[in-house]
Amino acid sequence: MQVPDFPPDEDVRLRTLMSLNILDTLPEERFDRLTRLAQRVFRVPIALVSLIDSNRQWFKSCQGLEVRETPRDVSFCAHAILGNDLLVIPDAAADARFADNPLVTGEPCIRFYAGSPLKAPNGSLLGTLCVIDRQPREFSQEDRDALRDLAAIVEQELAILFLATMDELTGVCNRRGFMMLAPQVLKLCQRQLTPATLAFFDLDGLKPVNDRFGHGEGDVALTVFAAHLRRSLRASDLVARLGGDEFAALCIDTTREKVTTVIERLREGLEAHNREAERGYEIRFSCGVVQVDPENALSLDALLREGDVLMYESKAGRAR
Repeated sequence: MQVPDFPPDEDVRLRTLMSLNILDTLPEERFDRLTRLAQRVFRVPIALVSLIDSNRQWFKSCQGLEVRETPRDVSFCAHAILGNDLLVIPDAAADARFADNPLVTGEPCIRFYAGSPLKAPNGSLLGTLCVIDRQPREFSQEDRDALRDLAAIVEQELAILFLATMDELTGVCNRRGFMMLAPQVLKLCQRQLTPATLAFFDLDGLKPVNDRFGHGEGDVALTVFAAHLRRSLRASDLVARLGGDEFAALCIDTTREKVTTVIERLREGLEAHNREAERGYEIRFSCGVVQVDPENALSLDALLREGDVLMYESKAGRAR
């Protein structure tokens, strides 16, 4: 049996999945309707909306199976998310990757599998819409197109959840998404005794920009700052716009000193942008940085309060 690899963007992919707050939730008709339709269209006994967690595949919608999850290492869907197009297995018993897979040799006795990867708006592949048969079969081009069409509808439903946790203007997490996901990240760091650092940002002088140039230009300043912030940090770091001109970044497996160095690079990048843009104002920020002690971690609310206090101390120091 071939154990599936991890996608190259696994950290971002898992963070995106966690931000949906969908795992281990109750069945929903909007997803069940689509798996029932897939079951009928393709005349298969099993149809699933499968989401790939860190060590399992979990079924948001499940027609034809009693279980709600299986281990990731035996999952066909974990193979499917390694590519951008359908994974079709006409006969799993004749495929060296799956012939001795326990889902083939035992229940549910998979012989045929077709799965279409489900893409989040940020490009992460979260799982699949898949159809399964206990008999080998072919899958025509028309079948493939139909499965893609159904998967696109599932993606639209997931996008609704995704956008509810994202800031539409800047493309980073919003406060809701950050407050849902950051506690999970902090628990993971505490369990693994891994350092983490919170940076709390406030744009300096955004109100005068809005007053003088209009809110449209203020939105430009926010978008530019968010883009520079994302480029300065790693893909595995959690970046959010908490509201107005406030941003936060939770940086995993790194120290306060390293984050401070990154912030200085961010400041230099924005200074270069200010010189080149010549828009009549400069994008500047104040920041408070708090290192999390994994053995005595503060709550997220306490970390944000401490970061806020340090940010205002920094702002006051810069004003003098």
